[in-house]
Amino acid sequence: MGLEALIKKHEDQLMGLPNVTAIGIGKKSGKDVIKVFVTHKVPEATLQPQEIIPKTLEGYETDVEESGIIIAQSDPSA
Repeated sequence: MGLEALIKKHEDQLMGLPNVTAIGIGKKSGKDVIKVFVTHKVPEATLQPQEIIPKTLEGYETDVEESGIIIAQSDPSA
């Protein structure tokens, strides 16, 4: 299964986790990873087990990045 298909498969699960704002494909140490963007990082100890972003999904590492709150902007050319 390709990485894009894998992300689609797990999108609802990941987007339902606290503070998750977006998911994408990225690179870490030269390898493809699943990027999970969050409003802010919190210690795992403050989360319930079901709220923790998995360290891997089907063999791909996840990489959590703090992005802040993402707000959609209107397209001024539309």
